[in-house]
Amino acid sequence: MRQAFREWAATQGLAPATVETGELILGELAANAVLAATGPGRWIETRFALDGAALRVEVSDAGDGTPVVRSPQPLDEHGRSMVIISMLADAWGVTVRPGPGKTVWAVWKVSGPDPLTGC
Repeated sequence: MRQAFREWAATQGLAPATVETGELILGELAANAVLAATGPGRWIETRFALDGAALRVEVSDAGDGTPVVRSPQPLDEHGRSMVIISMLADAWGVTVRPGPGKTVWAVWKVSGPDPLTGC
């Protein structure tokens, strides 16, 4: 999944920092989806799109729960993903999808390659 995102991002000419942010957000959303995808229709789908200067990452799963930003304690093993995503993304949300489950998405402004280095 991250490799697919990196390959897609390279075709879009995104800066390395943008790619790293996208990989982190995608990884956190996907990890949540693995935990949430239960019952019939247990599959996970990812999508990414660039619209002008905004990058959108979506992860769909069959789970019914809605992610929330928590206040994890230092020794908690879970509960940090939406904190991370809310810090990195300009916006995030949840949409209901046909069939069981939902799509969790994050959007943030991106920059293209550095004009001096091409990276």
